[in-house]
Amino acid sequence: DSAKGLPAIFAFTGVMGAALGPLLNIYMSMPNGPSLVLQSLAGTALIFFSLSAYALQSKRDFSFMHGFLFAGLIVAIIAMIANIFLNIPALSLTISAAVIMIMSGLILVDTSRIINGGETNYIRATVGLYLNIYNIFVHLLHLLGVFGGDE
Repeated sequence: DSAKGLPAIFAFTGVMGAALGPLLNIYMSMPNGPSLVLQSLAGTALIFFSLSAYALQSKRDFSFMHGFLFAGLIVAIIAMIANIFLNIPALSLTISAAVIMIMSGLILVDTSRIINGGETNYIRATVGLYLNIYNIFVHLLHLLGVFGGDE
C-alpha cells in the first residue's frame, strides 16, 4: 500500500486491457458486434453502479458472503478448465452466468469493505474492483454474443 504499487497496478491494467483487445476484435467483426460490445458495456456499468449504490446506501457489511463467493469462484475456475477439454457449449454458458453472479456478489463485498473500513489497501481494493468489472464485462459479452449474435 505505497506509491511503489502504482506502477504495478498500471502495468497490470495495461496487460489486462491488451488481452481484451483481441477478444473485442473478434466481437467487433460480427455483424452486430458493435451493438453487442456496447450492450455489454452498458450492462456492466449498470451492474456495477447499482450494486455499489446499494452497498453505499445500505451501509451493510457484506463480508459474510466472501467465503461462499470464493468457493463458487473456485468451482467456476475448475469448470472452465474442465470445459477446455469437454467443449460443452451449455457448460460454457452456465459458467459465464455463474461468473457474472459471483463477480456481482464480490462487488458488494469489496465495496462494503471499502466503505466500512475493512479494506485500507487502496491498491488491493482497486485491483479487486477492476477484476470484478473486467470479468463481468467479458462474461456478459460472451452471453450476449451467443444469444444476441446473428451467426
